Amino acid sequence: MNLPLNLPAEYWQNFSVTPEDIDFLQNHLFETETPQTPEALTLVLVTERIRLEREAQTKAQKNSGNIYIPKETYNPGQILIFPALGLKRGKVVEVRPGNNPEIGGFDVVEVALEDGFHRMFAANLSDHKLNLPPEVTIDPETDQQSIMATYGPNLEKKLDRALQSDENLVRIAGAWFPRALLIDINMGLLNLAEAVLEMNNGEPMSTSTLIEQVDIPRDSNAMLTEFSVNYSLQEDGRFDEVGASGDVQWFLKRLEPDEVQNAPSFLRYNPVDYDRSLLSDQMLAFEAQLDDELSETEQKPTKSSDATITLTYPHWRAGTMPISSRIEALFPTALEAPRILFTIVDGKTGEKFPAWVVREYGYIFGLRKWYEKQKLIPGAYIIVRRSKNPGEVVLEARTHRPTRDWVRTVLAGSDGGLVFAVLKQEISCEYNERMAVVVPDVSAVDAAFLQVQKGHQPLEKLIRDMLKELAKLTPQGHVHAEELYSAVNILRRVPPAPLLALLASTNGFLHVGDLHYRLSDNKVEE
Repeated sequence: MNLPLNLPAEYWQNFSVTPEDIDFLQNHLFETETPQTPEALTLVLVTERIRLEREAQTKAQKNSGNIYIPKETYNPGQILIFPALGLKRGKVVEVRPGNNPEIGGFDVVEVALEDGFHRMFAANLSDHKLNLPPEVTIDPETDQQSIMATYGPNLEKKLDRALQSDENLVRIAGAWFPRALLIDINMGLLNLAEAVLEMNNGEPMSTSTLIEQVDIPRDSNAMLTEFSVNYSLQEDGRFDEVGASGDVQWFLKRLEPDEVQNAPSFLRYNPVDYDRSLLSDQMLAFEAQLDDELSETEQKPTKSSDATITLTYPHWRAGTMPISSRIEALFPTALEAPRILFTIVDGKTGEKFPAWVVREYGYIFGLRKWYEKQKLIPGAYIIVRRSKNPGEVVLEARTHRPTRDWVRTVLAGSDGGLVFAVLKQEISCEYNERMAVVVPDVSAVDAAFLQVQKGHQPLEKLIRDMLKELAKLTPQGHVHAEELYSAVNILRRVPPAPLLALLASTNGFLHVGDLHYRLSDNKVEE
């Protein structure tokens, strides 16, 4: 019989992975010959730690005394532990025969307890309820499922970091395995895999299908063969794993669009130093609502199955969509794959087409033709909806029959800069009035964009120029930060926070309330 395991209150919270833990998991992987995820390995390690702690406690328990059990016999001088008395300890001072005709022979043991009191206990008694094993109760500190539910994610991260530092282990698609057990996949087989993927009409292919197509010999352990193939493909720069979590799919890197490998110029951000403490609560709330993938804001993911975003000019021009922290849960993700090929479903027509999650830069690529077909403008509203089918996301443009509306329009000036005017335009979609802009001549705006990139214009000057230009459109000369953010991003990719920090810290920008700004009189004259 063992005492209930007693662990420090912060045991799992302060858990650290030791070299002994890594050795144990290596042996576990060698014995099972099965790749395992950090979650599975964490559960194995938690179970082992509980066993070791129990073993240590049992050893300490034997050194400090024996558990009192009525059926056992005891001698004077023995140290006993009494679970029913809150684990009190006591020393046997006398043992004498008991006298009770109803229960037969037994011993009476006199014990001097550590609190100074003497008590009598029955011993050598075969029929007693304390002889039975205690009822099993779930202790949240030692029940593996409770531990994983409470501390699992944190333990997995710690273990994953520790495993990455061990050269004897390799990881692919989120699973770990000993390098020494990998099956050799030679260059000839990899060349055949490349040829098979090239003939697959630009479609990804699962590992099991590749194995069949290339005729790779299967080991008696099919999972080991698949893992070895996955690892060899991962280490070869020609291949890219593009499947969502739990679905390993392979693609040829050279067949991927350049915008999947490298961010389009319209989305490239040259970081600007700024003081985040300058941002007011109102500014921080405004930053969160913009769904800018470059924002540092800690947005809470949407709990809904859908969300509506506003299409900004840089993404409209690049044929992309931002993945902010608010909506990222609606899109496929992966443990390791930086690029994920998935399917977009048009929410109105059911039409399907491929698109890419580019996790490194935080956007979806492959939407240009859909934007053109829907006749969307920068500032248009788009509904993102989770699909019932894995690997699919539903997009729905809030479109309507064309109507002529007065909308902010951007034109190229004679000096190559931008000019804004409110003109009547034919519009087929619902839009955010502050961020909407019609672009009649995209090539002229592209030329202005390149001019700004080459000129390395300071952000403050660009904001001032845009504010001055937009102010002409209102009698008060006031411009909302959302309008300014939208306009500045036509010529230079910048998230809202640096822009807001400059508005808050530069004397030439006057805040007139509710995130509306104007230039000070002397700056207007300039």
